[in-house]
Amino acid sequence: MKKLPAMTLREWGGPLTADLVREPAKFGLGQVPAHLLPDATTKAICGFCSTGCGLKIHLKDGVAVNLTPDPDYPVNLGTACPKGWEALSVLDAPDRARMPLLHGKEVDWDTALRYFCDQMRRILDQHGPEAAAYLSTGQIMFEEMGFLGALAKFGMGMIHGDGNTRQCMATAVAAYKESFGFDAPPFAYSDFEESDVLIFIGANPCIAHPIMWQRVLRNKRQPEIIVVDPRTTETAMAATQHYAIKPKSDLVLLYGLAHLIIRDGGVDTAFVEEHTTGFDEFVLFLTEFHPKRVAEETGISVHRLLHFAQSIIQGTPRVSFWWTMGVNQSHQATRTAQAIINLALMTGNIGKPGTGANSITGQCNAMGSRLFSNTTNLLGGHDFRNPRHREKVAAATGIPVERIPDRPSLAYDQILKAADEGTVKAIWFVATNPSHSWIDQNEINRILDKLDFVVVQDMYCSTETAKRAHLVLPAAGWGEKEGCFINSERRIGYSPKVRRAPGQALADFHIFRLIAHYWGCEDLFRGWSSPEAVFRILQRCTEDQPCDITGISGHEMLQKSGGVQWPLTRAESSKFEVSSWKERRLFEDGKFYTPDKRAKFVFDAPEAAPEQRSDDYPLILITGRGTSAQWHTETRTGKSAVLAKMMPQELMLDLNPQDAGRLSIRDGMKVRVISKRAELTAQARVTNCVSPGEVFLPMHDSRVNQLTHASYDPHSRQPSYKHSAVRVEK
Repeated sequence: MKKLPAMTLREWGGPLTADLVREPAKFGLGQVPAHLLPDATTKAICGFCSTGCGLKIHLKDGVAVNLTPDPDYPVNLGTACPKGWEALSVLDAPDRARMPLLHGKEVDWDTALRYFCDQMRRILDQHGPEAAAYLSTGQIMFEEMGFLGALAKFGMGMIHGDGNTRQCMATAVAAYKESFGFDAPPFAYSDFEESDVLIFIGANPCIAHPIMWQRVLRNKRQPEIIVVDPRTTETAMAATQHYAIKPKSDLVLLYGLAHLIIRDGGVDTAFVEEHTTGFDEFVLFLTEFHPKRVAEETGISVHRLLHFAQSIIQGTPRVSFWWTMGVNQSHQATRTAQAIINLALMTGNIGKPGTGANSITGQCNAMGSRLFSNTTNLLGGHDFRNPRHREKVAAATGIPVERIPDRPSLAYDQILKAADEGTVKAIWFVATNPSHSWIDQNEINRILDKLDFVVVQDMYCSTETAKRAHLVLPAAGWGEKEGCFINSERRIGYSPKVRRAPGQALADFHIFRLIAHYWGCEDLFRGWSSPEAVFRILQRCTEDQPCDITGISGHEMLQKSGGVQWPLTRAESSKFEVSSWKERRLFEDGKFYTPDKRAKFVFDAPEAAPEQRSDDYPLILITGRGTSAQWHTETRTGKSAVLAKMMPQELMLDLNPQDAGRLSIRDGMKVRVISKRAELTAQARVTNCVSPGEVFLPMHDSRVNQLTHASYDPHSRQPSYKHSAVRVEK
């Protein structure tokens, strides 16, 4: 393995000299860029959720000291949720990873990187390219994602890699690709304000995406707001109609609505005939979903079903359908998402203001992960199995085509299964914490403990996954590095570096560059010298794709324009005007990305959830977002004193009064929640927000996923977190 040579800053495109691995601070690594004045304001994109809010970062003496929402950014229009306001404070936590840790002991970067490469190379040489995998995140910039996926697969020779986007957005990806021909969320946030009817299915934007909810509240059309959710969520409380369906009966409900829309003349026949395929077969399929059956299986009366269907018909042509994790995290998630898409297609509610079958993304860069993580899709939404796609990506990246795998990765759960079976022996985790977040938590932790080599690359050394790692690589966080995110409405936004990372923590981008050198494949990535250089490479990968961004001139254009929604081709860029391109939607011409340019009706018979109630476990556990102050495993939000005041001090179990009475449980009482897999203690909150026979726990507590039953959608491989059988005891 070669010694890291002395290189000029120009050659490396950053402060990566021979002494970096010993004294990174000496080179000002992570310092605020010189072009920012000591007392100035710059703009960034929030690094929490997929809303992608614009923030103004205020500097004093060259250090970021405060932030405020950006009133000019077209996403949030001067508002921010509690997480956004606290984005800087969580960077100062005492448990930041500051030095590499090898078996819990601090080591220098040279030792850490040599150990990383020695162990990975040994495993790959002895057991083949399927023996090591990486699992990344929707939290890092897409330039970093692209670099990681290219480094692992093209440089190091791995086959398998996935990301925690599998936990939130894989279903939407699978549904859009099959129905539209490409993973293409069609909407702009202006559609929140332009709909006559907004239908939220398994979505609680009041809590999960509060700034999107602010856009709903700006709607001056006096819209009908309809919520489909087993719980009376905060969004349901604000709705004009709430349908508290039985858990996981949403597919039956959606087919029943389609049946009624056809019966009552609500189909946009012209749109269906000109722009879709498979509708006649869909009509035959729906004959069994008569109102009586749907009422029995969903718990919604026939009268209310008829009212729901009429709300859609009468709202045409301005009905928008929105979904998120309540749909995506299901045993039949892809078909449920496609049932929503089918409703939009059959009523012509797509490609026009205030319409669309609109998947709300989870993480700040999950959309970037979908296009550029190089996991199940080749860079730019291409197909590993297509020789022409491999040749195109090879030409765009400068990577020899023979180094590009001819098959996609296994999905997340399949990688873990291979690890349990001994095929995968090493996993490299980047900015993700599956020991907390993955379904059936005890099972994944048992598997991780079997691995020969576990690497965690993260901001914090205290995460549940980092504690199980053989090697921890300290990474810079949001605000300590630069790059781009892509939000739910396909908007690419740029975030600058506004402070230095603590200790010897490095940007993920620079860690990847160093690994490329230590591995001996740096010549493959000579042009990958900076985030903007990688941006240019990834742009070339998108040329002539539905997500074409070759018309973006660079990071500076993104800053000046308030972000740019894909696609933006070179031809379109010549007529680009910020005032007229603030918000754009897809499919305005009725042409989709399938070979025949028509959207497809896709459907399957509903199936029961794999784990049902029983005498021993008579309640159904639903999990989800707790408060707007909490984010995922609370790796970051848990560090904020301000956000802590907005969170319950105890883990709260929501329990219906009927069940509480039957179990002699009073409000505030300590209870045990028990599944076949584990048990935990929580404080009972007796409330009508959950229906009899159902209970709710927030996903952010580190113990909750011990209870969840591991089942997966067969098409997206996304876990079903929303349906597990439990019992509750005093």
